[in-house]
Amino acid sequence: MPWRFGIDPAATFDAPMPGILDPKAPMEYTEIKYEVADAVLTITLNRPDNLNAYTLVMDSELKDALDRADADDDVRVVILTGAGRAFCAGADLTTGDKTFDYKALGLEDTLEAVRDPGGVTTLRLYDMKKPVIAAINGPAVGFGITMTLPMDIRLASSDARMGFVFARRGITLEACSSWFLPRIVGISTAAEWVLTGRVFEAEEALARGLVSELLAPDDLMPRAREIAAEIARNTSTVSVALCRQLLWKMLGADHPMEAHKLESRCMFWAGAQADAAEGIISFLEKRPPKFTMKPGSQMPEFYPWWTDRPFK
Repeated sequence: MPWRFGIDPAATFDAPMPGILDPKAPMEYTEIKYEVADAVLTITLNRPDNLNAYTLVMDSELKDALDRADADDDVRVVILTGAGRAFCAGADLTTGDKTFDYKALGLEDTLEAVRDPGGVTTLRLYDMKKPVIAAINGPAVGFGITMTLPMDIRLASSDARMGFVFARRGITLEACSSWFLPRIVGISTAAEWVLTGRVFEAEEALARGLVSELLAPDDLMPRAREIAAEIARNTSTVSVALCRQLLWKMLGADHPMEAHKLESRCMFWAGAQADAAEGIISFLEKRPPKFTMKPGSQMPEFYPWWTDRPFK
């Protein structure tokens, strides 16, 4: 079953149906790579012959990888990139004009029941304990770019091109991007990119704040790993998890008092923990810190402080 929004309407990509998975068995990845080194997980979208066009298989594997990373205290930071010359070309368009017709594809057939799978994925990214770095190595359009919006840091190769191409396919924004994109680049830039649906160069993405750095192709992954190492070697993983969620969840707050209330609770709790003691003592002793707390089992009793929103 194909899925999602593509860069080239004339392209055809393979999209196998996902199998029925044993929830107790480790998932075997066929369309992504999962590699951990020095406390950094690199997830690589791995359909290079098809510009890493997104399928239901890839979606299932990516969700599993995110769950696995969040549960693994040996993973401190996640980097997401693409194999070959593309980051992600968006959707597989194998079924042509039926690609986005949920009824024709046998999916949910009511407005009340249907859920955008990309939105489920970006909501999972939004709730991550671990920071996520997007290393955009090539073309990234449709879901290929909207999937990066809830990631914490976006780096781009000079070979990258981006596009919110939905209006040029006769469809609409997805993956919660109507919430994320204006908060990242402002409403005017978001509106121009979305309403024209044009594909733009990485230089424009940098100038307008979609990415934080533009790098030569050979420098992209070393820079992503450098940032990841800076986090992994020098910070408390519990502190990072709490700070990440304070930043993201406060984007929707209606008053700074909401931030004050949550920050007060977090500071009160964190200040009495072992990592705070180690952070202070290591600073005074002029040595690197050795933080020991684990987000898998040592988060505060009030975490998560938000209530999952039901889809209804």
